[in-house]
Amino acid sequence: MSHNEPAAPHDDAVPAAVPGDEELLRRSYHGKKDRVFLRSVQGDYSLGDELARLRAQPRVRKAEELGFVDGPQTYSRHYVEPKDGITQTFHLHLEEYGPGGRSQKHGHVNEAAFYILDGEGYEIHDGVRYDWRAGDVVVVHNNCVHQHHNASSEKPARALVIKTKPMYLFMNMLFQKMVEPRPGHPAPGGAGFEARGEEPDFNHPEGGY
Repeated sequence: MSHNEPAAPHDDAVPAAVPGDEELLRRSYHGKKDRVFLRSVQGDYSLGDELARLRAQPRVRKAEELGFVDGPQTYSRHYVEPKDGITQTFHLHLEEYGPGGRSQKHGHVNEAAFYILDGEGYEIHDGVRYDWRAGDVVVVHNNCVHQHHNASSEKPARALVIKTKPMYLFMNMLFQKMVEPRPGHPAPGGAGFEARGEEPDFNHPEGGY
């Protein structure tokens, strides 16, 4: 299917839930209802204490110290978000899509950019399909209902996600709607897949060009 064409319906678009899906969702990061989107900034009126605290924060977040959450089709490693105390208005995380995997389907006010690190797949934005591959950047515009899909039933895909959701929430632009949660069961071809803890390079030949 080419870009900008309506997505064709397919039988496995919304598979029937299996026992345990709802419980998995409740325990998952994306099932939490009490996430910290904005943290308190408090201290002396001069904010001297807050500046000292910020300057003492780590400038490098080590991947090996951060695990992946959720699955078994889409996994996330959250590098920076307000609850960590490092930033207030910025959120950056890594998405890992298992073979045949797809993300939750939802919409929100804030924009987001997905830099595709490896693999190939496609988006469904407001019912329209857009294909992507490693090296592309996917832009999710404001108020777009969207879902991310790995097009391969054999290989994973990976994207770095950058968004300023906390800033939008700070401005009281609160709309966010979950249309379809992340699946709680593996996709066909994805049974037994685990998120890759390291950063393998599938896009360049060994030894360089």
